[in-house]
Amino acid sequence: MYKGQLFNSEIIQVLSKMGHTDQIAIGDAGLPIASDTPRIDLAVTYGVPSFIQVFQTVSQDMQIEKVILAEEIIKRNCEMHKLILEQIKKLEQAQNSSIETIYVSHEKLKLQTRHCKAVIRTGECSPFANVILQSGVIF
Repeated sequence: MYKGQLFNSEIIQVLSKMGHTDQIAIGDAGLPIASDTPRIDLAVTYGVPSFIQVFQTVSQDMQIEKVILAEEIIKRNCEMHKLILEQIKKLEQAQNSSIETIYVSHEKLKLQTRHCKAVIRTGECSPFANVILQSGVIF
């Protein structure tokens, strides 16, 4: 559910239509996106915008109850994993509620994106920099 800091009208529109348990994904430049899943393409060039910039901004403007990550990120992109976990901790404090974090195989995460309201593509070019955010409620 939209909170109000974003400029991108496509992201704002998707967030404003999300209800409890709806999901949105943020992915790196290489994440495959099904042709029937709405794509919000922010990628400009290598690393622009970065995954973490987009994740931090979008996550501040929605109520999140669950985060889904690929288990491969733990060993294959540990610095990004650390940044994601730091942002989740900040969100938990701001929301005054815990956020469930689950890990699935990268293949399963890619399949789950088909159920998302949209996938936001960033310019990130590091492995497994993908996340699915599940909407909570603000009451």
